[in-house]
Amino acid sequence: MKMSDTRQIAAPPAEVYAALLNPDVLKSCVPGATEVTGSPEGGFEASVTQKVGPVKATFKGQVTLSDMVENESLTITGEGKGGAAGFAKGGAEVRMTGVDGDTELSYDVEAKVGGKLAQLGSRIIDGFAKKMADQFFSNLQETLEGPSAPIEDEAPPEGEAKKGWLGRLTGKD
Repeated sequence: MKMSDTRQIAAPPAEVYAALLNPDVLKSCVPGATEVTGSPEGGFEASVTQKVGPVKATFKGQVTLSDMVENESLTITGEGKGGAAGFAKGGAEVRMTGVDGDTELSYDVEAKVGGKLAQLGSRIIDGFAKKMADQFFSNLQETLEGPSAPIEDEAPPEGEAKKGWLGRLTGKD
């Protein structure tokens, strides 16, 4: 299963690139992630709990980053085992282009599953994989840009407007 998409993110490519290398950001962006530890150089260990159709499983696995060109591109490859549910593996080629101070982020994702998950049928698996990729990049965009614009009468919490993605994540300015 393959898919591609492009997003506009209101942050410079250097900030987007740094976010993709940060385990705390990855944990907050990967749907169902309960743990992400490690480093870009040595790879990350991840634990993700997801429900695909009637099958719910916790996947434990490895995520590696390769073909890293600072502030321009990288490849994310992951493989996880979910016990009796089977396995999932895949990768994403991510490219970042600066456009008027913002970033145009484009990605090509390929995913494969096996075991009970593969028995669910390609429509369910393809829909789930697309939803996971969309949710990851939506979460990344929200982490970098902040939540959607508040309702007009509602002001952001004091000090929140000044914090960048790292400040919101760590609670520090």
